[in-house]
Amino acid sequence: MKAEAPLIDDAPQSSDIQERDLQPQERFEDELIMHLERDQFVAETSRSVPRAPLSVRASTGLWALRVFVVLVGLMVIYTFIEQLH
Repeated sequence: MKAEAPLIDDAPQSSDIQERDLQPQERFEDELIMHLERDQFVAETSRSVPRAPLSVRASTGLWALRVFVVLVGLMVIYTFIEQLH
């Protein structure tokens, strides 16, 4: 007595799941953007987005990441120059 394995067709489609999760307003805006002309699309997508409010902890973490990236970049440049000699 073996149980039958579920068929692939029985599984819910990911597009169905995504479509149910979207709010009707988001789908409407996506459809509008699809039909814009190129210059209208560029004007719509080049609008600046306001800064997200971040906690002090998140801001400190981002600043630490920036400092880390600069230091590692300087180390890479220094090592490259030293290897030239």
